[in-house]
Amino acid sequence: MKDGKLRRDIKSGLRVAIVLKQDQRSGKLTEGIVRDILTNSPKHPHGIKVRLSDNQVGRVQKILDE
Repeated sequence: MKDGKLRRDIKSGLRVAIVLKQDQRSGKLTEGIVRDILTNSPKHPHGIKVRLSDNQVGRVQKILDE
């Protein structure tokens, strides 16, 4: 399972688990479908920032679809 730190692994329409800004301390994950990729750099140590189809924004922790 990929961990979402590399931008090339993430595509629009992919099912992922993200951590929302307010959940970073607790580590609670939110599942959803990627709509937009918000991180421009090829990799990020905390996960690539995405917007889900329901407009929630967070950093990818796990890619659920392979």
